[in-house]
Amino acid sequence: MTWLDTLKTGLAAVRSHRLRSGLTVLGIMIGIAAVILTVGLGQGAEGQVTSQIDALGTNLLTVSPGSTTSSSGVRGGFGSASTLTQGDATALESRSVAPDIKAVAPVEGESEEVTDSVNSDNWTTTVDGTTVAWEQVKDRSVSEGRFLDHQDITDHADVAVLGVDTASELFSGADPVGQTVTVNGVPLTVIGVLKSVGSGSSSSSSSDQDDEVVVPISTATDQLFGTPTLNSILIQASSRSRLSAAYQEADDELLALHHITTPTDADFTITSQQSLVSTATSVDQTLTILLGGVAGISLLVGGIGVMNIMLVSVTERIREIGLRKALGATPGLIRQQFLFEASVLGLAGGACGALLAVIGTVALPGIIGYPISLSATASIGALAIAVAIGIVFGVYPASRAARLAPIDALRSE
Repeated sequence: MTWLDTLKTGLAAVRSHRLRSGLTVLGIMIGIAAVILTVGLGQGAEGQVTSQIDALGTNLLTVSPGSTTSSSGVRGGFGSASTLTQGDATALESRSVAPDIKAVAPVEGESEEVTDSVNSDNWTTTVDGTTVAWEQVKDRSVSEGRFLDHQDITDHADVAVLGVDTASELFSGADPVGQTVTVNGVPLTVIGVLKSVGSGSSSSSSSDQDDEVVVPISTATDQLFGTPTLNSILIQASSRSRLSAAYQEADDELLALHHITTPTDADFTITSQQSLVSTATSVDQTLTILLGGVAGISLLVGGIGVMNIMLVSVTERIREIGLRKALGATPGLIRQQFLFEASVLGLAGGACGALLAVIGTVALPGIIGYPISLSATASIGALAIAVAIGIVFGVYPASRAARLAPIDALRSE
């Protein structure tokens, strides 16, 4: 009996019980689709988190003030102290002190009410005073108008650059460039609008990078806030590979400037994107493994279904098996035929599952609001697993058929 004969016989056996075979394929299909979509959801979430973190800036380190303790012993959180100054930022800009730091942007910010001059609409958002380097460090650019320049900083210019969401809330579709907004009673001319980074549509400026107002740090210090201390210092490393070196250089210099001999007593903290990415990736991978395990149970159930169908098929075809063995079919040929039938069921289930996963990848993101990344590796692997399930769970029924004695099979009713 040739492989072609085995193929024809196996397909004929599968087609002769369409409903039963279809239900078996359905079980494998659901399991395969669940595995592919679970992996895709995990990869999509990981990519989304990474892109949102990257939107905060390229090769970014953030220096934040330490915590405060009140006279009554109540401790504030990190960032509540006033331990960072413009002098700290200026010192970190020195290439002799920190050769692996490419750019430094001091930030002095507060949550303020901003009012426009056209309709007198108001909007509460974060107003950040900073320098020209902020645009480079944060990897941002303007969609219209221009960003701050050195002359704005030197002249304490009454100018502002708006985030795209802030501009939309204040000017409702009108061109904001050239208009005036008021912050703390100080009128500021809008000179530009930042490009969107797509970090969300939340009205909370702390979670929406598109909702903010950027002004010269000299203007913020002298006219808006009246405080010389900084909320943070943003540092751009010369490259991703030098991020750790830049971190160490910044840490050493700030410890020296603040006259701190024990690093654990530092009155500042330095965080990096790498730590955020690592944490987010670890969480996503854990959830993917967990959900993948749940989906794997579906595959196990589908495999048991294959074994059940093949055992029923062996029982129903005892006389056929006996006749073939009496005509000279070897146990190996009988085993080969039933394994082929099981493989066909597995492959059909895997192919249908992969197709269902492709459809789900297109349709589900719009429904659940999360991206799903279709992985070619996961899809090919799932097909291989589907065939393997058919073979593994078909071994016992095929072996049972191969062991039947011809005379006993022919005598069977």
